[in-house]
Amino acid sequence: MATPEHLPVPEGPEYYERAANRIALIMAAIGVAGTLVAFAVRGWQWGGGFFIGAAISSLNYRWLRRLVESLSPDRAARPSTVLLAFRYLLLGAVAYVIVRFTSISLPAVFAGILVLAAAVMIEAVIEIVYAGK
Repeated sequence: MATPEHLPVPEGPEYYERAANRIALIMAAIGVAGTLVAFAVRGWQWGGGFFIGAAISSLNYRWLRRLVESLSPDRAARPSTVLLAFRYLLLGAVAYVIVRFTSISLPAVFAGILVLAAAVMIEAVIEIVYAGK
């Protein structure tokens, strides 16, 4: 499919780096706002749960970004499969501890985990609006 002449074409790694940085910034904003709203509306169990979920989401984004950067042809070192699996086992263990031993709201944790998905959707809207100009 050919690109129409009036639409900007992304060029260079700095374009993608800016988008990745915007996603991180959007995630931080959603995480802070969501934590404050959850705390104000439903109390510390929901505020803490959303904060923990948003932190897990941010950590997952950082890991995914590092994984993608490590796949660059310029990089010699590749992450091991064991390390990749360990990361997700660690996140599962954290979720288990939250559910089993705390009174933090599990639905709030799940809502916080969706921060990355929300940030990516907002970035997509930004890109669509930007492409239309």
